[in-house]
Amino acid sequence: MPPFLAAVAGPAPQAPAPAASVPLVRTGSPLPPAPPARTAPPVGTGAAPLPPSQSRLPAPQPLALSADHAYAARLATAGTAGGPAWFAERWTLDGPEPYSVPLPLDQPEEPEADVVPLSDGRVLIRRRVGGDRHTFSLLYPTGPGTGELLLGALDCADLALLPPSPDGASVLALLPGERSTAVWLVAGGGFGPEHVADVPGRCSGGVWLDREGRLLAVDRQMPGGGPVKAVVLDLERGGEVTPLLQIAPESNDRLLMADADSGLLLVRSDAPGHDRLGWGVLGSCLPVRFPECLRAADATLTPFAVQPGQMLMPESCAVALRIDGAAGSWVGLWRPTGRRLHQFAAPDGWPAGSGFWTREGVLHLPYAQEGAPCSVALLEAPVDEPRRVTTSGTGASGSTPAFGVCKPVPLGQAPLTGRTSPG
Repeated sequence: MPPFLAAVAGPAPQAPAPAASVPLVRTGSPLPPAPPARTAPPVGTGAAPLPPSQSRLPAPQPLALSADHAYAARLATAGTAGGPAWFAERWTLDGPEPYSVPLPLDQPEEPEADVVPLSDGRVLIRRRVGGDRHTFSLLYPTGPGTGELLLGALDCADLALLPPSPDGASVLALLPGERSTAVWLVAGGGFGPEHVADVPGRCSGGVWLDREGRLLAVDRQMPGGGPVKAVVLDLERGGEVTPLLQIAPESNDRLLMADADSGLLLVRSDAPGHDRLGWGVLGSCLPVRFPECLRAADATLTPFAVQPGQMLMPESCAVALRIDGAAGSWVGLWRPTGRRLHQFAAPDGWPAGSGFWTREGVLHLPYAQEGAPCSVALLEAPVDEPRRVTTSGTGASGSTPAFGVCKPVPLGQAPLTGRTSPG
């Protein structure tokens, strides 16, 4: 074990406590009581605010999940005489009890490195070397040490890794340039990084729309400015581009999340006059709707997990949202059929925005804290009261949208028609 890891070696986490008849159950350690509800600002309408637990520990590092949610990875740190030393850490989440495995090498990592876990247990790491050079390697545990497989390098000013492909073995990256964005396969290819497509405009984001890893949605701004619009890239057709979101002609319409089973889309758009969270269904003839309960004055709501397995029932999908406010970060749960945003305290040490749903409607929230270095909180989706049915021309709150909604061609036709050449 490298010397900078000696400070973090410790006993294994305790066995999970028996499940209690409360919504939030933890594996690894008991849940401390939440602070008084008055310290959290209200969010949306019809919701009882509940603030996050207050922690004295440093802010947790982001935690990336594999496509099948069996593994997670992050950069962890250990204190040394020369200061903090960073190393990759892999979490195993699909067993009877979660556990972590450190993946240190002879030299500590830079805190700017990115890690992405694959479904076979290996962890992709991107390192920035010498300014504009990015190297890629796969890390994996081997006996008492860490194995490393070098994959190659790319030279570019900016690079953004995308979430792992649904196949669990591939990772792509976006390389934005002046007038176009290059898409590269940086893990899962046969001979190192492979160029996949060039897309006109500057692209960001990255959401998978299918289970095969063929249809990738990105947020694109064309050269010379203009609004940001979500489009779909068909990677099996050289990156052919299909419009996806066009809520209003000049609105910025971004795709935040998508569920391949139900077709539920979570979007952010300023079409209502300012940035709002909305939802729609891929292939639907209905416009995007903007629920009032997701309208926050003093907090930012960001969806991070959608309940899978709800075939043909997008409105019944439970959605988990990260809520960031003056009191910190906590968890919101919502369904399109519901009329309220349910709020819950997050466990101490939760990497805000990390988690996944099971098909049965149980949200898994990984966290790490003193005495529980690798644990998962379980949160059941609450039951919503019956909702009044609205007509097809109204929003989810029952009121007519106060902005001009385009004919919903994007959600009704994309990603099957309207393709344009990627070049």
